[in-house]
Amino acid sequence: MSEPATAGLDETVDVARGLSAAEVAERTAAGESNAYYAETSRSAASIIRANVFTLFNGIVFACFGILFLVGRWQDALFGFAAIANAIIGSVQEFRAKAALDRLAVMNAAQARVRRDGTEQEIAPSEVVRGDILVLRAGDQVPADAQVLHTRGLQIDESLLTGEADAVDKAPGDDALSGSLVVGGEGDAQVVRVGAEAYANAFAGEARRFSLVGSELRDSINRVLAWVAWGIGPIGLLVLNAQMQVVGGWERAWDTGAWVDALTGAIASVIAMIPLGLVLMTSIAFAVGAARLASKQVLTNELAAVEGLARVDIICLDKTGTLTEGEIVYGDAYVLPSAGDAGSTDAWRRALGWYGAAPDANATARTLREPFGDAAPVTESRMIPFSSARKWSAASFAEIPGTWVLGAPELVFGAAASDGADPLGAAVLERAEAGRRTLVLGFSPAALADDDAGAERLPRDLRPVAVLTFREKVRDDAAQTLRYFSEQGVQVRVISGDNPRTVAAIAREVGLDAPTGFDARELPTDPVALGEVLERNLLFGRVTPAQKKGMVEALQARGHTVAMTGDGVNDALAIKTADIGIAMNSGAAATKAVARLVLLDGRFSHLPDVVAEGRQVIANIERVSMLFLTKTVYATLLAILFGILVLEFPFLPRQLSITDGLTIGIPAFFLALMPNARRYIPGFLRRSLSFAIPAGIVVALTLTGYTLLTRSLDTDADELRTGATIILAVVGIWILAVLARPLTRFKGLIVGAMFVALIVIFSVPPARQFFVLVDPGFDTAVVVALCCIVAIVLIEVIRFFQKRYVARTVAAGGTHALAAHPSEAAARPWPVSVAVVLVYLGGLASALFGILYLLSRYDVTDDLVVEVTLIGAGIILFGFLSMAAAAGLSRGSGLSRVFVTVLAAVLIGLQLWSLVVHQDWSVWTFAQIALHVGVVVALWAKPAWRFFRPVRQSV
Repeated sequence: MSEPATAGLDETVDVARGLSAAEVAERTAAGESNAYYAETSRSAASIIRANVFTLFNGIVFACFGILFLVGRWQDALFGFAAIANAIIGSVQEFRAKAALDRLAVMNAAQARVRRDGTEQEIAPSEVVRGDILVLRAGDQVPADAQVLHTRGLQIDESLLTGEADAVDKAPGDDALSGSLVVGGEGDAQVVRVGAEAYANAFAGEARRFSLVGSELRDSINRVLAWVAWGIGPIGLLVLNAQMQVVGGWERAWDTGAWVDALTGAIASVIAMIPLGLVLMTSIAFAVGAARLASKQVLTNELAAVEGLARVDIICLDKTGTLTEGEIVYGDAYVLPSAGDAGSTDAWRRALGWYGAAPDANATARTLREPFGDAAPVTESRMIPFSSARKWSAASFAEIPGTWVLGAPELVFGAAASDGADPLGAAVLERAEAGRRTLVLGFSPAALADDDAGAERLPRDLRPVAVLTFREKVRDDAAQTLRYFSEQGVQVRVISGDNPRTVAAIAREVGLDAPTGFDARELPTDPVALGEVLERNLLFGRVTPAQKKGMVEALQARGHTVAMTGDGVNDALAIKTADIGIAMNSGAAATKAVARLVLLDGRFSHLPDVVAEGRQVIANIERVSMLFLTKTVYATLLAILFGILVLEFPFLPRQLSITDGLTIGIPAFFLALMPNARRYIPGFLRRSLSFAIPAGIVVALTLTGYTLLTRSLDTDADELRTGATIILAVVGIWILAVLARPLTRFKGLIVGAMFVALIVIFSVPPARQFFVLVDPGFDTAVVVALCCIVAIVLIEVIRFFQKRYVARTVAAGGTHALAAHPSEAAARPWPVSVAVVLVYLGGLASALFGILYLLSRYDVTDDLVVEVTLIGAGIILFGFLSMAAAAGLSRGSGLSRVFVTVLAAVLIGLQLWSLVVHQDWSVWTFAQIALHVGVVVALWAKPAWRFFRPVRQSV
């Protein structure tokens, strides 16, 4: 954004008197006041619209309402997921909005103006065009003004321009709103107010709202769009099929059977929508945002939690990001030509006075600490600092001579830039290192009255010491930059300051960049600009418009860009970047448009943001396979049952069982677990590579089951119960497969969900509510066979899907935080054999447990609980064995110990059988030999190196 055009002074205003009360009232009524009410980065209406009024919610709430109207509230439980999703998203973003609304573009407490001949302090919003501002050190300029009179006035415009050096102001110069007075004093007349003021105009341009880019959100929205296109025709297809099943549309209406038909159709439609996936993503984002808030990171938008983990280039503003925006003293080099003046402590006492002087500017004040312990002196005569001449002088009662402190080239002229002169050599050497320099000079004669009156340098002046100053570097900057370097994230330092100074700061924080690129030489062509950005790390003298263009050029080259900064000059670039990060110490306008705000200004929080983003991305990818599998099989079931004119095999409440216990509840815990896997693009493609084939298997299994049970004359409730059992068992198996590697916590989750399912199928009140009945022996056999076929196919799909993902990731690579190449040792063949045997043993155990569990329908009532518990235990044992096999394949030492203990127990049982029961069958000896072989394979010498590093426990 270019600077606003200069407005003319109001010649009618008397500078000494200022505006009168009547003139102020007149100008306020004419709309010439500084009142500016900037729109927040996101309005309340847009937050509600984005989280509540969506196509997804519209479909869900419509179905929810229909079921309530027809009296089937028990089948409307799914509506609460949509309500929770809308509430979570809205609450989190309203919290961020409330925090941002407290941030104003101007943070000056009061503005000092001259009205009716007296100085008054008023609110910045009450300033009007033509007001005479009285500016003093520490003030923030409330509106754009033109300087009238100045007495050493210096203004820091770094928040606006990025230039770290304070700017000397002379009559006729602009004083921009948002800048800070750091030295001297002066009068200025307001020429631009309100929205026309520079800071507010900048903020207005930056505040235009746009959503942060999110691969997770975009992928989920894409799935929802696909489902939305299919819901209408598929829903009608299923509704027609349900009407035909009960005797046709006319008969259904006459008999009231249309209610059951409509309920079945709604069940099929709701099953197609990945309700939980949207909810889990919002919860994961919200929990991530809450965790970051506890670490002093404010998240403006939920999806921003994910963003930094996808970044491959981070652009840093120097001032306020790498540095704290403060000047600190560097060192003092006493020149050989200083003579006696440099051999005593007189020069230190003089510098101590300069640091403690009441009118000392920011640079001079840094001398207080290093020279404050010198014996104090009292000035007898002085020439105050002037921004025009850039030096000051003083004589003291306690020490002889006159001491001058100022810019080398203005105190000693050409000698300060002559490399052959000792002074010039010292100044040039330090300037090349990016340091700012001042020189302390000494004249043997005390300051004369005529020299002081004429503000003239004393005679016989010679240099004593060259002083260096630098910006204070943040203590966490080097460590954080090293982290990003290790993660493969490139860094670009983009600053409005001098390139030489930028390079010096960059070297101090560990960046390998000997020189900086002067942005005045940057090409305007975006393609050429992108090439320059690829070759250079540091850029100085960058304008706000150039910062935005540089971010866009990097994005055009396929990079995901983060931009950090604290000034208004950074606002447009921060808004344009994929992830904008603002420091809380900076301009509020910048914080309002940033995606993330570091509330304590600590750059070291960024690795925490990356960790949260990684966790969200990796965990949501895992749980998305659960939800998308359901979407696929539900869509196929609706189509198949509509075409075949079959009664839909579930009530909505029965789907709530499988949705909640095999997908929703475990997904909640899985989505919040620690997960440090690096970001790999292609989330949706990888998820669908499992979800589509697995969903096809489930849909075909349930369709085959329905066709088989129809030939057995199974009634509707028995058919639905059997279908619910199949979906529950296969759903738990899919959960266990996707949760691998099963840690203790994940194993507990899977086991708890399975136990909960058993309880629901066994406790009478739950069975009554969910309409679960005894499916009968014939149906139970069909259920067992269908479960066996589906489980085996799911294992095969997962086997090939993992290899497909590994190949595509290896072939495609990624610019961003890519996965580490595998460093695991090659698996010895005996271990591979053991893995296969343990897998098969676990699978056989789980399948036997299913058959045993279903036998509960053939035993007497007093044995139902016992058979149920034993069957559930056998299935869980199978799950655990297969989890151990997965751990063995990764080289888990804990899995090896578990399998060894398990094999030893089984060997002991077989030996006990031989001794006690005299069971000399070949099968007994075969089992003993098999278990011994597994133990030997796991502990043989080829396995030592493979199991030495414990990669991840079971």
